Amino acid sequence: MSDPHSAPEREDKRSFWQRFQEFLSPSPDTPDALIEKLAQAEDKAIISPEALSMLEGVIRMADRTVSDIMVPGPRMDVLDIHAPFEALLDQVIRTAHSRFPVYEGTRENIIGVLMAKDLLKLQRSPTLNLRALLRPVNFVPETKGLYDLLREFRSNRYHLSVVIDEFGNIAGLVTMEDVLEQIVGAIEDEFDTPDEEGDIFALADGSYRVAGDLDLARAVSAFELQLPPSALEDFDTLGGYISHAMGHVPRRGEVWALDGATLRVLLTKGGAVRWFQVRRSDAPTPPAEESAGA
Repeated sequence: MSDPHSAPEREDKRSFWQRFQEFLSPSPDTPDALIEKLAQAEDKAIISPEALSMLEGVIRMADRTVSDIMVPGPRMDVLDIHAPFEALLDQVIRTAHSRFPVYEGTRENIIGVLMAKDLLKLQRSPTLNLRALLRPVNFVPETKGLYDLLREFRSNRYHLSVVIDEFGNIAGLVTMEDVLEQIVGAIEDEFDTPDEEGDIFALADGSYRVAGDLDLARAVSAFELQLPPSALEDFDTLGGYISHAMGHVPRRGEVWALDGATLRVLLTKGGAVRWFQVRRSDAPTPPAEESAGA
């Protein structure tokens, strides 16, 4: 006869890692097999979908190098050490990066990195030498593995490296954000705002920062754009219409003129335009001294 007061079945006190390791036994022998095993773990709710996505990103990074994720040299936004302050400020505003490689003479001669926030020091003190604001530039080979690059970023507190090819020429640039996005997906940056915070922003120079997914009808109304009658029937967003008009996925820095305004691509992600700079055709161009004023 069974004891009515016998102890209940003991709960599973194995730690998450113990259960996870047991699930992976025997160990997969290829990256794809490991990812497949992790997908099964996600199906059984041992790990979350978010964890699966990040773990897969980490595994895939093992075979990737800097050349796989870098911004190619021709598309790099760089600053000329001898450019006037107004030109430097305009480029910083248009591209909206926080750090810029700085060159002297030719784009191949990168002499340092300028923090966008440091440029404000020149506004307060015009006699300040721009060279004094430059930070050391970190060069990495395009064959460097992403694991090694991330370790270097962390240990040296770098956020940007200039990539060189086997001949010592500038091949491109890579940032810590580029590496982390291989693990966690797209990271929102200084140009990204939650949808509820708006999609049209007035800028100090009289232009506007406009979201690429802005409703096309609203864009037409806000900027008095003259579009073909079928545009509003065929397209929902401003970015979708511009991509169709250009005939390709817009690239950062490209400009497209409409009847009523000129649009410059500020930021693209995932094959779509995230932000445009829009300037009305009748908007006055601010004089240089206004841009450099205190």
